[in-house]
Amino acid sequence: GGFETGKEPKVTAETHFAAGQFAESQENIGQAITQYQAAVKLKPDHAGALYRLGVLYTRTKQWPAAEEAWKGYIKATGDSASGYSDLGFTYQLSGDDGGAEGAYKMGIARDAKNRPCRVNYGLMLAREGKFDSAIAQWQTVLTPGEVHYNLGSVYEQRGDKAQARMEYKKALEAEPGLGDAKARLAGLGKE
Repeated sequence: GGFETGKEPKVTAETHFAAGQFAESQENIGQAITQYQAAVKLKPDHAGALYRLGVLYTRTKQWPAAEEAWKGYIKATGDSASGYSDLGFTYQLSGDDGGAEGAYKMGIARDAKNRPCRVNYGLMLAREGKFDSAIAQWQTVLTPGEVHYNLGSVYEQRGDKAQARMEYKKALEAEPGLGDAKARLAGLGKE
């Protein structure tokens, strides 16, 4: 009887990834990051671990680490357009709008119909007041109702309630079933 020596189960990248997911579910972000890093150390192109690292580093405002994780994720996924969208969003949150624009454009070059790239890039342009450029991005991947809804949400963020109300109404005219637009319009109250 007893234990056989030297027969420890081999710890794989998947083991670390699962441990990272568990740690994350317990809101233990530091432990999750450690486990995802261990997964990537064993398997440098582990897309799942790289993705989670990108998300967690972004959430904890560790910008250089987040950028590195997203670039690794993009490489591991064969230049996925959505990876460029995630990288762009991280750049935006860090205050690097130039980097964000470059990442969104790279993603769009990879896949002209990539919804996350077009929507996020459009939102960024609209927040900068470049509404025509924003609309051009959105019209590629969104319905007319969704375009008006996004415009409404940007106007609302800018504190322009009258313009927001008008865009939400246009969204509902185009798509009466757009529940989000109804809710946002109701949230703005009466004129």
